[in-house]
Amino acid sequence: MRFILFLATFLFFSNGFFLHESAAQEVLPKWMTEEEKAIYQDYRDNLPVPLNTNPPANPPRAPGEFEEAQAVIVTWAAYSPELREIVRHAQSAVTVYIITSNQSWVQNYLISGNVPLDNIEFINAPYNSVWVRDYGPQSVYLDGTDELAFIDWDYNRPRPQDNQVPGFMAGYLGLPIYQMAMGSNLLTATGGNFMADGFGQGFSSKLILSENSNFTEAQIDQIKYEFKGIHTYIKMDELPYDNISHLDMHMKLLDEETLLVGEFPQGVSDGPFIEANLDYLLSNYQTAYERPFNVVRVPMAPSPSGNYPPQAHYRTYTNSIILNHVVLVPVYGSYLDADALAIYEEAMPGYEIVGINMNNVISASGAIHCVTREIAADDPIHIAHARILEAEYNDLNYEVMANISNYAGIEEAFVYWKTGDDESFEQLQMVLEEDTYYAYIPGQPCMTEVSYYISATNVNGKTINKPFVAPDGYYTFTVTGDAVDFIADPMAVTVGMPVNFHLTYCNEPENVSWHFGDGAEPATATGTGPHEVIYTTSGGKTITLEYDGETIIKENYVVVNEENGYVVIINVEGTGTTDPEPGQYEVEGGEELEIVAIPGEDWKFVKWKVNHTDYYYSDTLHINIENNANIVAIFEDITADISQVEDPLRYNIFPNPNSGSFTVSLSPFYETLEMTIMDTRGQIIHQQTIPPSQWETLKSVELGTIPTGIYIVRFSSGREIQTGRIVIH
Repeated sequence: MRFILFLATFLFFSNGFFLHESAAQEVLPKWMTEEEKAIYQDYRDNLPVPLNTNPPANPPRAPGEFEEAQAVIVTWAAYSPELREIVRHAQSAVTVYIITSNQSWVQNYLISGNVPLDNIEFINAPYNSVWVRDYGPQSVYLDGTDELAFIDWDYNRPRPQDNQVPGFMAGYLGLPIYQMAMGSNLLTATGGNFMADGFGQGFSSKLILSENSNFTEAQIDQIKYEFKGIHTYIKMDELPYDNISHLDMHMKLLDEETLLVGEFPQGVSDGPFIEANLDYLLSNYQTAYERPFNVVRVPMAPSPSGNYPPQAHYRTYTNSIILNHVVLVPVYGSYLDADALAIYEEAMPGYEIVGINMNNVISASGAIHCVTREIAADDPIHIAHARILEAEYNDLNYEVMANISNYAGIEEAFVYWKTGDDESFEQLQMVLEEDTYYAYIPGQPCMTEVSYYISATNVNGKTINKPFVAPDGYYTFTVTGDAVDFIADPMAVTVGMPVNFHLTYCNEPENVSWHFGDGAEPATATGTGPHEVIYTTSGGKTITLEYDGETIIKENYVVVNEENGYVVIINVEGTGTTDPEPGQYEVEGGEELEIVAIPGEDWKFVKWKVNHTDYYYSDTLHINIENNANIVAIFEDITADISQVEDPLRYNIFPNPNSGSFTVSLSPFYETLEMTIMDTRGQIIHQQTIPPSQWETLKSVELGTIPTGIYIVRFSSGREIQTGRIVIH
């Protein structure tokens, strides 16, 4: 009798939705009504028999919503004006599937609003509510085949016809479906409370825990892994004033590394709780590329009277949908609408950002994302690339690295790049090494803005770009860096001869000061233009350069030889915590020089630099001089706290690039050092231990025959690790 009463009651509430859409009707909100609460347990006790409750053979991949889509589903159950605008803009990007009980009425309504019927398919299927995001199918790609499939769950509302939509759509499209809907796999969930990054990270509020209290958190994680491939499931506290606890009401992934997060005025409404959740997420999790998430903030709009929840409904701009090149964003007639759209445009350059007024819908706790459900594309090409965020202007090139996968196989991949406001891109073919594609953008001058994107084509002739909207949108980084070069012109610092000292810099400093000292009588020259000064020497000079208030060069230039038409300049650099003593040098004349560094008291010799390049690690330098040379002896203060000595571990690898044979030189140190060479997947191909007694000699390394590509070299001691790279060609 209880079930009969439940069924009769439910049919009473659901039948209204099979009236013509033009007729007045009660609209089911996103939350559970009081009537539904009364019948919910009966509904749970009599769930329909699912089609397939076994998970896929291997964990699939749940794509991010920002990846390529082929279609979007809307259920025409309410809010006809808003759905018409969604269809108007979505049909240019994807096929629109409209679930309706009255196709002719919807067709006429669209046509009357000047919406063509192009790229639209009407589906006559039963339904209860408009909130297809929550009950619609989740797209996944099956492991090993990239075959598109649907995942279904137990919808957390007593709306049985809504709950059948995923199975109906799977049959309509001929796709396999896997349902978390029975026994140990019976998971109650909702689509508005889940998002994925496409790399196995999933995000939800802790509603997923409270609605599945019969499971442990570990059991829920296992179900999500088996059915969706989510290996890292991030769950955040529910918000006090979000009456549905759906994540899409205040958070959204714009790509695998960018989080769009709603922001209330400080201390208002759910603001403090959102900030706490965001802090938890950023403190404990990183992107798929092991980097911090890029967080973009967007305001939460108040009501027309200026109120926020709980005195008003949520007005969220994060409840948007990304459909290939089109992004549909809810707006509310608020003074903040323009700001929100501008934030999207800045965060997603090249995308078509469209605002649709959802003020009439938001009172039911939903907006655009809630009334739509995207379907992922067939034959996906997945490009995993950690975009270049910064580059130093003295780098020879900028490595673009990507993992590109497709079941059919990748035919070719390219990097397209340009500088500044150039209209056209230059093309670089990417080279496949094991499972990674590489290309190298040439090094550029200081402050150059470099733009680029990746394009990949599979053997079926399908091409996908990253970012998706390229070339309309692309990645951009600026070549920057601090002062790196300090030279004298001419190189010879000769008594009575004017010398022009040049500073080459990248980031524009606020102030540069030069200090020329002769004993206790320093002279100061401050410049802002090309950062160069002319000074006539009278012998050995102490030269100090202050760059934006920091002393970055402190050298003692000494004329040591002026025979046979050449001059050698020796200066002294200290890397300790106090100023170094100049030291002494023994110089023998002739083209072949032998120079001996004799440290001052409490100072230890580190290395020689010739013409600003690390050269030799023995205190005796043998060098042939044909032209002017700048020779630097570098010392460390061994009495200082070693932890305060800047960059005490120094190494040099040359030649680099090389063919697998090279030399490693090391500066003196006080601990045993381990040198490890690995490929980009972390596989060790060479490893050796070097005791401190051997650091001052050169080490020849023979790697043998190995594939060309990029290799990582790591030097580690008991308290310090430094890494670099070797290019094998």
